[in-house]
Amino acid sequence: MAWMSGNLNSDEYAAFVVMMKAMRVEQGVTQAELASRLNQPQSYISKSERRERRIDVVEFIRITEALGLDPLEALKRVQGGL
Repeated sequence: MAWMSGNLNSDEYAAFVVMMKAMRVEQGVTQAELASRLNQPQSYISKSERRERRIDVVEFIRITEALGLDPLEALKRVQGGL
């Protein structure tokens, strides 16, 4: 498996963000609702989904849990999409 580079514009990171957004949409959660669950402004989610800010592993766990998903299962899904 190729490692993701630190570049916000890499193909791998773009695929990761697409998967993260898809998981949010599949759960029927808006950006504003997810941001509220994370005690963040809506722009936190918007900027993440537009690849203006990078999601780190701690944020990934918090986001998936806020969506009611198991972080390990979500990671497997992301890995399969890369």
